[in-house]
Amino acid sequence: MGAGRPGASAAALAAGAGEPRKFDPKFRGPIHNRRCTDIICCVIFIVVILGYIALGVVAWVHGDPRKVIYPTDSYGQFCGQRDTLNENKTILFYFNILKCASPVVLINLQCPTTQLCVSKCPDRFATYIDVQASYRYRPDQWNYFRQFCKPGFNNPRKSVAQVLRDEDCPSMIIPSRPFLKRCFPDFSTKNGVLTVANQTTFKDGRGKTRNVTDLREAANGINNVLDARSVGMKIFEDYAISWYWILIGLFIAMLLSLLFLVLLRFTAGVLFWIFIFGVIGIIGYGIWHCYWEYDHLKGIPGSDLTVYDIGFQTDFKVYLQLRQTWLAFMIILCGVEVIIILMLIFLRNRIRIAIALLKEGSRAIGYIMSTLFYPIVTFLLIAICISYWAVTAVFLATSGEPVYKVMANQTLCKYANLTCDPETFNTTNVTKLCPGAQCTFAFYGGESLYHKYIFIFQLANAFVFLWLVNFAIALGQCTLAGAFASYYWAYRKPADIPLWPLFSSFGRAIRYHTGSLAFGALILAIVQLIRVILEYLDHKLKGTQNSFTRFLLCCLKCCFWCLEKFLKFINRNAYIMIAIYGKNFCTSAKEAFFLLMRNVVRVAVLDKVTDFLLFLGKILVAGGVGVLAFFFFTQRIPVFAQEVPMLNYYWVPLLTVIIGSYLVAHGFFSVYAMCVDTLFLCFCEDLERNDGSTAKPYFMSASLHRILGKKKLSPKKAAG
Repeated sequence: MGAGRPGASAAALAAGAGEPRKFDPKFRGPIHNRRCTDIICCVIFIVVILGYIALGVVAWVHGDPRKVIYPTDSYGQFCGQRDTLNENKTILFYFNILKCASPVVLINLQCPTTQLCVSKCPDRFATYIDVQASYRYRPDQWNYFRQFCKPGFNNPRKSVAQVLRDEDCPSMIIPSRPFLKRCFPDFSTKNGVLTVANQTTFKDGRGKTRNVTDLREAANGINNVLDARSVGMKIFEDYAISWYWILIGLFIAMLLSLLFLVLLRFTAGVLFWIFIFGVIGIIGYGIWHCYWEYDHLKGIPGSDLTVYDIGFQTDFKVYLQLRQTWLAFMIILCGVEVIIILMLIFLRNRIRIAIALLKEGSRAIGYIMSTLFYPIVTFLLIAICISYWAVTAVFLATSGEPVYKVMANQTLCKYANLTCDPETFNTTNVTKLCPGAQCTFAFYGGESLYHKYIFIFQLANAFVFLWLVNFAIALGQCTLAGAFASYYWAYRKPADIPLWPLFSSFGRAIRYHTGSLAFGALILAIVQLIRVILEYLDHKLKGTQNSFTRFLLCCLKCCFWCLEKFLKFINRNAYIMIAIYGKNFCTSAKEAFFLLMRNVVRVAVLDKVTDFLLFLGKILVAGGVGVLAFFFFTQRIPVFAQEVPMLNYYWVPLLTVIIGSYLVAHGFFSVYAMCVDTLFLCFCEDLERNDGSTAKPYFMSASLHRILGKKKLSPKKAAG
């Protein structure tokens, strides 16, 4: 099982290093007399954090999140802003929506038509020509129509040609409904025909009768977005009335995870086999339930339709009425069940070894229970990083000043789309050369040095965010590794375990090894940023790239994904060596890598099987809570049937509980995984340092030695 004889003489040769490692004969666990490591990287890291804070302050000074919250009219004014003329006008109205090619253009405020803030969207068809002709005996129609004209315009005697040229009023209004605080045509389908307010034609206000299909290009995208809005609102409603039940489910998941970790110290083997067969049982129940639903739908009209026949439906309950859906679920679950059973058959001996190693890990956690709650610290640090990054990104995105451009009705106007100043625009000759041209708000931007480098600042924001998140994770791994290493290298357990090992390890990591942790996090952040850029390029070039470009991007994405996984593995073990010996990052990474390579068989068998077992534990916790939530939200528990809230989609809180339970279990089990990795690396180091003699006794426990070692312990250690 091992990679050669585990004695210190031969195995101590660093693979590829060419010379034996030098061991301190007085080594008795994590070194306390340390020096600061990777000082240059530490200084750079602190300077970058100060620069990041400065970037946030500058973005806060120049940015204005109202530009995201409120739509902006053609005059650069916010719709719905308090203490302004538009306070009660919260919706943006487009004079001629036919000029807008797509919903994306509308949302980006770049549609070449006048845009005004209104209190409500039009609810009827009307044209300016008809309203002007009847304003004398139908003043109510004029009063209704002019609320969609420019503020202050009330001159129905002005000629239609001049009104449309100057865009004082829209040529037409059509029934609309607000979406994203903007008026969109109220599209619907009737007998498969696209309509607006049950009409298929409308007057465009310029003497033509047009078909609603003229809006089809915009309607296709808008209807999809509106359907998504409908689903989104229902999901929001479900969260609003079921959030406390979701929290109860997550609390149950936390209790199950804690209970599992506590019991694991005493009954690791029994619990893990229960977990393994529990997962098999849950999947088996899923297979039976899918078959029952499949058989139950037999003979019901419409149940034999395929998913392709009914297409995409926003009501997902429709798919559950199809036999094909349950057949697909059953096949997937059968495949998963077979894979798990085969893995258990071929890895049964390795699983027994991993379970024994987990028992030693559970004993270590039992002596240092505070480690179970350290993931909360990591979670808080990452939450702070995410919050700061998101706020900074929003302020940077809204840092521009209003930019106005010439909007001309004539396509040959040479001044079209040029920047202009609305205060001096009427004094220029643009209106003479291009009749009807206007200086309207286009977007937010600027010509200053700050505004030119907004994109660079966003990249810097993303990069420092990745660096800080990886540093928070590295700090957690190094802290836990130091605490568990203190347990392993205690000769008499638990008498020799130092007081407050977790806090001592955290203090050492912060005081001496901030630079080393920042160095490892920096390397990982660079690779992750490259991956983000590759994903961005892939998204941007999807419509134009050729086969070679697709292949090249795919290869690069795959290579950097593999590189990221490898770096995470190296960093994790390097942090363990840093926690033990207090050396710099590069030295620790090299020693950890060669140590693992000399024990590559043990690494492959024990480490990965342990990860697999912990993954099964997460699945069982999430699956158990998920089954309980399924029976609860589908009102299949009679005792709580009256307490179940009325939901649009019961799968919304159900999926939230399942995913949340998995994340909660992952947080607790990650401590266990770090414990096992640390103990395994310490074990390999112990085998190379010591030979079990009285002069060089093993530090491992007797049970761990029986599991993985072959030589006898010294009499004193065996007796202890």
